[in-house]
Amino acid sequence: MRSGDTGMMEPSLCVVLHDVSPVTWAACQRVIDAVGEVAPVPMTLLAVPRYLGAPRDPAFEDLLTRRCECGDELALHGYTHLDDGRPSGVVDALRRRWYTAGEGEFASLRADDAAGRLLAGARWFQENRWPLYGFVAPAWLMSPGTWEALALLPLTYTATLRRLYALPRRHMLTSQSIVYSTRARWRRATSLMWNRALHHAGQDAQMLVRFELHPHDADYPIIRRSWQRLLAWHLQYRRAYTVADFVRQWQGSLDVPTAPMTYHQAPSAPAFRTERAPRQP
Repeated sequence: MRSGDTGMMEPSLCVVLHDVSPVTWAACQRVIDAVGEVAPVPMTLLAVPRYLGAPRDPAFEDLLTRRCECGDELALHGYTHLDDGRPSGVVDALRRRWYTAGEGEFASLRADDAAGRLLAGARWFQENRWPLYGFVAPAWLMSPGTWEALALLPLTYTATLRRLYALPRRHMLTSQSIVYSTRARWRRATSLMWNRALHHAGQDAQMLVRFELHPHDADYPIIRRSWQRLLAWHLQYRRAYTVADFVRQWQGSLDVPTAPMTYHQAPSAPAFRTERAPRQP
């Protein structure tokens, strides 16, 4: 793994929407509308096939097909978004239960378990005839086994909170995310201060800025106004891409070939079972 040279690429940004599912779609639509109030930029939608154990919804899948046809990218965001593993200690328990509310699905998976979920997600993309370029783990938490399992799919990227990785060679680009937490009032206040501090600390100098939005980021006016103002500011001198399109440009500068996983290429998925019941709101 090495850092990727962005060469003469222009300053860029990506707007990424997490946790896209039938359960969250109404809130997701509010975020999409709020982005549209700033500018009609392409977005990367991180879709979850069985969010918190919910069944498939053909009407929702049709909505995603239309978003894809209109220029948005769909990327895989886990399979259930539920962390059903056992923490390895107090620190790990705090990280996976408090920080992620028990939704860091890929935080501790072995390679075979991670592969089963990745391939099941790829099969969902296959059945809907969506191209698959990227995988982003829930809460950006990936176990060593998950990294190993990623080699089974012809993906072109994955990401963590602070870095973007071009696959399969894991060329790395530092890209600190703009992200908010809205689950409690103190989290919202902390998010506002943190993103303001990042802005003043030189985040603007990065080649790529990622707006990593979540379904309820349009439900609190003070949060919505904050990221809308930042997005409008960055769009004055940055070009907006989907993550896949940005990686395509970046890999072109690295002379690395790219190819999407199209619906006829995705491998079949082995069966696996998720034992943990959906978390109650």
